[in-house]
Amino acid sequence: MGSPVARFNGLKSNVPPPTYNRSAVDPAAARGRAWRSGVVEYRDYYKTLGVPREATIDEIKKAYRKLARKYHPDVSKEADAETRMREVNEAYAVLSDTEKRTAYDQLGRGYQPGQEFRPPPDWDAGFEFSGPGVSGAEAADFSDFFAELFGRMGGGGRGGAFHMRGEDHHAKILLDIEDAYTGAVREIALRVPHINPQGHVALDTRTLNVRIPKGIHGGQIIRLAGQGAPGMGEAKPGDLLLEVQFRPHARYRVDGRDLHVVLPVAPWEAALGAVVPVEVPDGQLQVRIPAGAQSGRVLRVRGRGIPGEPPGNLLLEIRVVLPEATNPKAKELYETMARELAFDPRRSS
Repeated sequence: MGSPVARFNGLKSNVPPPTYNRSAVDPAAARGRAWRSGVVEYRDYYKTLGVPREATIDEIKKAYRKLARKYHPDVSKEADAETRMREVNEAYAVLSDTEKRTAYDQLGRGYQPGQEFRPPPDWDAGFEFSGPGVSGAEAADFSDFFAELFGRMGGGGRGGAFHMRGEDHHAKILLDIEDAYTGAVREIALRVPHINPQGHVALDTRTLNVRIPKGIHGGQIIRLAGQGAPGMGEAKPGDLLLEVQFRPHARYRVDGRDLHVVLPVAPWEAALGAVVPVEVPDGQLQVRIPAGAQSGRVLRVRGRGIPGEPPGNLLLEIRVVLPEATNPKAKELYETMARELAFDPRRSS
């Protein structure tokens, strides 16, 4: 089963849906490959084709045709012709595609060929991608570097080049965890690459007002009807599919619908037990700390994670925080404890 889809209308856009028709790699085609979470070697696609970074699409096509004539295995006498042709094909697949080239240019500056490389988390958030995905057979012809980048782009599509209905577009967006508790209307800015009249890659910004439903979770898809590519003739346009992920938060960590929080407590609260306040995205809770609690213990508050059917849980990890002995009274109390308590934290239990 795919990710659950929420359907919403009533959005506003200041830029009409783009009309390009390019493909992004289908993540499903690459499942199970070892490169998904590993370090790969950086590839300089411009160097492979022998063109500058500011090359136009016509210059890229010209360079590709020249190299294809040189390295095609059916005609080339080069010993490594097959490997070189594969590298040339991969470079052309990226640099001839407006979307992939834009993403590559944004991410790939400052690296040298062969250098260890790992894309930062959510690097592709805010890019709008279109079209169906590349098949598994096609993706297998390219390097782990290609797959590590573009196996994560977009969300795949229905396939087929002659559908009357417009194609669906895809983008990843980052939301605040608080939005999942309360719902919200957020202005989302998407970067839409295109080729300008001079033949260079340029970026437009498409702004949408999107209603975020209460209870949304990471990985869920929001479908915006009619905001994809235009249809042919009188047919309907495609939809825009927004994959939701959460921004990193200073206090909270999300795992599915569960919310993880580190809860600082004083030594006497941990030792004697206490009821302490806990700030959560939708307000404040009073939580009972059991006597004798130690750092690392996790308390579960059922049903107070991200709303849903069923809701997630709130998981509180206790962290005992010691007051500093910065004044005479504090030092005296610590010295009294040291004398009167038969306590050795290093003694094996």
